[in-house]
Amino acid sequence: MYDMERLKNLSFLGTGATKAMSTFWAFDKAALADGAVPKKYKELIGLAVALTTQCPYCLELHRCAAEAAGATREELAETALVAAALRAGAAITYAAHLIDNQSDERVDQRRRTG
Repeated sequence: MYDMERLKNLSFLGTGATKAMSTFWAFDKAALADGAVPKKYKELIGLAVALTTQCPYCLELHRCAAEAAGATREELAETALVAAALRAGAAITYAAHLIDNQSDERVDQRRRTG
């Protein structure tokens, strides 16, 4: 299913929804442009997000753009590990929703009544 050639199909969105698509591309270009945060860092951020969302297209596009902006293999590696740590961290912090102060009382109550 994943094939970089399929990105050519995005031109349909440009012809089917011209205003919205051109606005999106302008926004995308502005968001990733060099600014207070340098372009290389923005592309590394994009790469980290792509790793957590597991978008193969974004992975390829942001990796290439990060390298073009001067990112090293070491920076790519560290970016991957930051993304992994955040993804794992989210799973750990979500676990806080599995356990609450009331849960032991509810289990005890079910055991008594059930």
